[in-house]
Amino acid sequence: MRSLSRFLADYGSSHQHPLNQWIHILCVPAIFVSTLGLLWLLPVGAWLGFSGAWAYWANGATLAGALAGLVYLKLSPGVLVLMMGWFAVSVGAIVAVQKAGGSLLWISIAIWLVAWALQVYGHKVEGKKPSFVEDLVFLLIGPIFVSLELARKLGLPAGRNPRISD
Repeated sequence: MRSLSRFLADYGSSHQHPLNQWIHILCVPAIFVSTLGLLWLLPVGAWLGFSGAWAYWANGATLAGALAGLVYLKLSPGVLVLMMGWFAVSVGAIVAVQKAGGSLLWISIAIWLVAWALQVYGHKVEGKKPSFVEDLVFLLIGPIFVSLELARKLGLPAGRNPRISD
């Protein structure tokens, strides 16, 4: 597997245009949480015969999160911590939607479709195809890149000299 710095450099090469960067800063988190929202609806725990809290928490999102966590750990422990934060915030949003009685399915689908449409537009502006077309692992790199890019735009130290690198 490529190093984190190589992944970030390769990802960054197709995300140079400021408008495309801002679209990604807004849409990558939206895609992240809405994808997890859709995966949350896969009742893995119930399929395995779990009941109660185990059935609720053992779902497609938590399974995908655990598997992605292995990739993030291989990239760096700092990346794993960063992405655990992303996961926790996303799960909080998912649970809030469910507790409010919203339709997680339809809300997730709507957000997912709008965010991807905007990302396609961003790449049209950029004039380059999305990185994941070449390697699906870039779907996992997007949130890391967005975190660092937003930090850089805000003038935070992590954006200038990321400690999550290899």
